[in-house]
Amino acid sequence: MMSSEIEQLGEIAIGFLKKLIGTPSLSKDEGKTLLLFEDFFRQRNINFETVKNNIWVKNKHFDSSKPTILLNSHHDTVKPNVSYTKDPFAAEVVDGKLFGLGSNDAGGPLVSLLATFLYFYEESELPYNLIFAASAEEEISGKDGIELLIKWLPKIALAIVGEPTLMDMAVAEKGLMVLDCKAIGVAGHAARDEGKNAIYEAIEDINWFRYYEFEKISESLGPIKMSVTVINAGTQHNVVPDECSFVVDVRATDAYSLEETLEIIKQNVKCEVKPRSVRLHPSGISLEHPIVKKGIALGMKTYGSPTLSDQALMPFTSIKIGPGDSARSHTADEYIYVKEIYGGIKGYVELLKGLRI
Repeated sequence: MMSSEIEQLGEIAIGFLKKLIGTPSLSKDEGKTLLLFEDFFRQRNINFETVKNNIWVKNKHFDSSKPTILLNSHHDTVKPNVSYTKDPFAAEVVDGKLFGLGSNDAGGPLVSLLATFLYFYEESELPYNLIFAASAEEEISGKDGIELLIKWLPKIALAIVGEPTLMDMAVAEKGLMVLDCKAIGVAGHAARDEGKNAIYEAIEDINWFRYYEFEKISESLGPIKMSVTVINAGTQHNVVPDECSFVVDVRATDAYSLEETLEIIKQNVKCEVKPRSVRLHPSGISLEHPIVKKGIALGMKTYGSPTLSDQALMPFTSIKIGPGDSARSHTADEYIYVKEIYGGIKGYVELLKGLRI
């Protein structure tokens, strides 16, 4: 049974989520939902701070001598896809499902963490501090989201990242490195035995990306996954192409750093390899960490997540957990079950109660 306090907070959370759904907040254009958060905190006399489209608040009895836990999720969304049959910006509850763009990713986890913050806000004897932060640009891994925000925060001992995980604990998460590759050939006439076909040069490296197996395999995340996703070459049918470019999506694990992964790739292929960035790192938390042990004791499952979140930009210990199902993210007619939000608040509160880090 849930306490009446959590039920009341659930009603607040769901009401606020409906407002968020009704307010477009595509990545880099989250200003209107930022205003909703500002009004929410003003109404409750909670001091807030902002930078760009990020907002954060501290618990009432914040004590800098205590460790700080960050409760974080994002308030930006992807663009609605063309397959929607419902208005993506109209919050609608049907058969216990709350429909709307961002309801599942990551509105449900976001408002559940917000309600959890309110639950503990007034408590004077917490063994830790709490900061709730709603960040921007998560869906595009933008530099004006969590990466900017954490520069303004005090030292963080632990972050709880709200994403739809069915309230299972993602104790590790794959990182991402996107590679722009270019194979070089020599132009010639296709009718004669001339030139050096860059496409054929690229095929050798593409097959390497397809079949190569890294020696070390992560216990929680499995092997590194590399996928060639874009290829471009040639100008016309009778010219041997002298250049073939392709893109590789590399889902990295905690078995190697991104820099180590990149070096292994460069040692094994002939083409030019340029990473777009090496900032989206894999992450992991020890199974012996107090919050993981607490979650296991509460019956929560652990797993390694293949999908990227703002954890990739956090240089401190973090865990990903939240109501909703990742399989619903970015789908047409996105939804979250109303009961999942109540369950999310209850689960977060139980994790934090009595926790010592």
